[in-house]
Amino acid sequence: MALRVRDLTPDERASLQRLAQSRTEPARAVERARIIWHACQGERVPAIAAALRLTEPTVRLWLKRFNAHGLEGLRDQPRAGRPPTYPPAVVSEVIALSLTDPRRLDLPFASWTLDRLAAYLNEAKGIAMKRTRIDELLLAEGLRWRSQETWFGERVDPAFAEKRGPSSRSTPPHLRVV
Repeated sequence: MALRVRDLTPDERASLQRLAQSRTEPARAVERARIIWHACQGERVPAIAAALRLTEPTVRLWLKRFNAHGLEGLRDQPRAGRPPTYPPAVVSEVIALSLTDPRRLDLPFASWTLDRLAAYLNEAKGIAMKRTRIDELLLAEGLRWRSQETWFGERVDPAFAEKRGPSSRSTPPHLRVV
């Protein structure tokens, strides 16, 4: 017996057609919608697999899931995996520390970098966390790390201009054309 797609409601048909022709939806969702759309046109599993360059078991899987669960069946199901390594209390402590001014902690710098933050967490708080993980946590919280840094503002050293010395004269000044 051939595997066929169930009858579609008008809303499902419209959503499926929009999804199958979309250029902005995720590629997986579009591919799955195209499988169902081809099946609605009366094509059989081998023909759908050949047309979309998929394997027959893949086509059968998505047809069965659609028949059982509708459009929701085309979504990815949650996958098992390793649980988060850091508990929420540690994550909140990392975020709070990253938003704290280092000078209030009597540190010799005015802004955090990922390396400084990782070193301080390890030495002072006993939290061993890599800089890439810190960056992931901050991005997940909606913090844009580069916009949080303050090195574009005032210079930390008030005598910076004196120490720098005079500007170089190797580059001639740019003359304005009137």
